[in-house]
Order: sequence, then C-alpha cells, then structure tokens
Amino acid sequence: MTFAGFPDGKVSFSRIPELFFGELLPQIDDLGELKVTLYALWKLESMEGDFRYLRESDFRADERFMFGLAATPEEAESALRESLERAVGRGTYLRVVIPRDEEAVLYFLNTSRGRAAVEAIRRGEWRPQESPTTAPVLSPERPSIYHLYEQNIGLITPLLSETLQEAEDTYPAEWIEEAFRIAVEKNIRNWRYIEAILRRWHERGYDVRKDRRDPEEHRQQYAEWEND
Repeated sequence: MTFAGFPDGKVSFSRIPELFFGELLPQIDDLGELKVTLYALWKLESMEGDFRYLRESDFRADERFMFGLAATPEEAESALRESLERAVGRGTYLRVVIPRDEEAVLYFLNTSRGRAAVEAIRRGEWRPQESPTTAPVLSPERPSIYHLYEQNIGLITPLLSETLQEAEDTYPAEWIEEAFRIAVEKNIRNWRYIEAILRRWHERGYDVRKDRRDPEEHRQQYAEWEND
C-alpha cells in the first residue's frame, strides 16, 4: 500500500507539542511505541475537559489503528500492550489503576494536569466516571474537490481553481463526492454538469436516487439548469 499524497485544498492539521520533536522523538526506537504515542497525542488533543485520559479500549476500538500495529488481531493486541508499556516506561504517559472498575487502567499524558489527576486518584480524592468525551477514530479523509476533479475530469486551470474552491466552501463534501460519482456513472464528465447537480440539490433538496434514474431525462433536466 502506498500513500497517494496530500490533496489540494483544505487539509486538517493536529497540534503536537514542540518538546516531542526536540526531546522525545530522538529517544523512541520502537515503531509501535511511536505509533501509540502519536495516536494518543492526537486523540487527547481532540477531547475536551480539564483531565483527559484514555483507556486501553479506546485504542482497541479503532480498527484502522489496530490494523496498523500488526498483521493479525492477536499480534495487534500484543503489540498494543507492549507499546503502551514502553510509553509508560519512558515517562510519556502515566498509568493508574482504579480499584473495582472493570475498565480499571487509565492513561494520562505526563503533564502537570495529568500528574495531578493521577495523584488525586491514588489518594481517593477523585474517581473518573466516564471518558471525558467521545474521541474520533482514524478514518480516511474525504478527497478534496481538486483531487476529485483531477481524477475524474482532467487538469485544473487557475480560473477553475477559484470556482472549485468556492464550491467546496459552499456544498457539503458528501454532496460533492456524490455529484462527481453520478457524472462518471453517466459519462458526462464536465464541471458545468456537476455544478448543476449541486445547484439543484441546494435549491430543491438532496435526492441521490432521483438523480440516478433515466439518463436522457437527466441530461435534459440539467441542460436546462446549466442555462438558467
């Protein structure tokens, strides 16, 4: 499997502490530990609340992340435990066990707040009731409108680039993907046609099933819209 590259247009970014690159990264010599560390940094950053933590089940629940740890589910489970052990041993994360809790092991980032939370738990002064928030899982980011255009229609001119950016800012990503898909299925590969689909959904409501029927009726309908 190879990486297709970052698409044009809007790309989401995640914050990582500068200290990670200056001090922690040079020390990490195990790929599993590196993956667990980066994943937890991303996951905790996406949460809300003063005290953020992860349970082992939060790692296991993300199928794409576990798939990247090892070739089989059994090996991935073993790699996860070993990688978390390494991260805790290095001091990147703090691990605390809560008595009488079926999900008893919590992982905090080794910050002042993380250390305070762990101490409060150990002294019996604070007991987390549930995860701070439901954090996201890894998923392929939707392709940008530029990527969809280049893959299905052709090269992008500077003037068209502005038009595509405006469309991406105006319509939901799901609509844009579906409009390209319909155009490809009906072999009408031009931007005016796709834009007409999007305009129609914007004006009259999103209805994919209606837009997949009778190709000739479909062509005539959007030809009228293109001339509005």
